Amino acid sequence: MAAASFALALLLYLGLDLPEAAPAQSYAADPDTVVEITYGSVIKLMHERTKFRLHSHDVPYGSGSGQQSITSFPNVDDANSYWIVRPQPDSAAKQGDHITHGTIIRLQHMRTRKWLHSHLHASPITGNLEVSCFGGENESDTGDYWRLEIEGSGKTWQQDQRIRLRHVDTGGYLHSHDRKYTRIAGGQQEVCGVGDKRPDNLWLAAEGVYLPVIQRK
Repeated sequence: MAAASFALALLLYLGLDLPEAAPAQSYAADPDTVVEITYGSVIKLMHERTKFRLHSHDVPYGSGSGQQSITSFPNVDDANSYWIVRPQPDSAAKQGDHITHGTIIRLQHMRTRKWLHSHLHASPITGNLEVSCFGGENESDTGDYWRLEIEGSGKTWQQDQRIRLRHVDTGGYLHSHDRKYTRIAGGQQEVCGVGDKRPDNLWLAAEGVYLPVIQRK
């Protein structure tokens, strides 16, 4: 009951429409069932090797683009690690649709409403591709596009399934490692883009509010 109440409260805060098929059942993740990630779901992405969560906050980079910074964060319960799964602006996909391998998606930061973004600026610690948060509700470009690559034989994105996100414009994989910031984001890990597949490119959908799949007629 507590999980369902939290899920409903979060959806109302986000202004998301509840699915017609389940007017009071926007699910919090259940570890005993297979849960699909659908458009409109609000999730945390966990870096598989370090268990840190993809994170952002209203703090700009002090170098590179100067856009809102992205890190990975150690605490499970931090509200700045929630992301809303969105389709491309010109897509026919709707809230509640499942997401298949190879699909281009966008991730919108729940608190600041900016988009997970990348470009050719250098990341602050390693000098790889910078990953930032950019834009807003009505401001999004191809720098916000990420192609979903599901590891293994799965065809649709499910919770606890290993995935990679490959940036469409640069070809860089969303990446983190155990090198940490020491000042403003002390203790948080760098997130960047790298051009090749590595174990540190792997992420999993962890905590979140997962909207059920809507069966279209």
